[in-house]
Amino acid sequence: MSENFSGLVIPDLKGKAVLITGASTGIGAALVRGFAAVGAKVGLHYNSSAEAAEKLAAEVRGEGHEVFLVKGDFSKSDEVRRVVAETVAHFGGLDGLINNAGGMVEREFYADYTDAHYDAVMDLNARSVLAATQAAIPHLLKAKGFVINTTSIAARNGASGGAGMYGSSKAFVSTVTRGMAKEWAKAGVRVNAVAPGVILTPFHERYSTEAQMQAMVATIPMGYAAEADACVGAYLFLASPALSGYVTGQVIEVNGGQLMP
Repeated sequence: MSENFSGLVIPDLKGKAVLITGASTGIGAALVRGFAAVGAKVGLHYNSSAEAAEKLAAEVRGEGHEVFLVKGDFSKSDEVRRVVAETVAHFGGLDGLINNAGGMVEREFYADYTDAHYDAVMDLNARSVLAATQAAIPHLLKAKGFVINTTSIAARNGASGGAGMYGSSKAFVSTVTRGMAKEWAKAGVRVNAVAPGVILTPFHERYSTEAQMQAMVATIPMGYAAEADACVGAYLFLASPALSGYVTGQVIEVNGGQLMP
């Protein structure tokens, strides 16, 4: 378990059932560790990274925490709904949903985009948030729970270098966060988002060259790209009614000062 969360106590998250999508590596994996550390029961969704997911689950279980592994392709809405349903069935309900699954798919400039690229990016990053939340909301309403969406600094700065479609999909997620927050506020479900900046995860290993990374880090006032653990506190804050019970429809930027809206 990451030492960053060892001994952390957030009593109102203990025993809560939380589904974290896209949780086998990167920010999702850090979230699994963080939520488990404060006593939440974690649904660990993964798709292609089975080995990493199983290793993470074994690590967290070894610390005495409950983890439910569930596989599904989040570019397909039926798979998304199945993942939610299986998690609910396992835990007997759901207190929180963290929509973290997503990806760039590939770098492609707007001038060269294809319908197939648009569909792939929007299905994975945008439609999956709608499908997962729609499937989860009956259970979250019963629990007066929470939704936290992972958006991106790219939702505000427009992205570049062929990442524009990804940034556009994340702008959708940020706007959907506010709309959902308004829709369910009176029913007691809070909906917020976290927008990571340049975080050292497999995302950048896959999509960014060393030169691109250096250029991005050069624009960060704090002077470095953070590890995934740096994002976890924002999610824990938004998940806890004691800490953020009057917070909904917000996007917390975690980017080392790279963007100060």
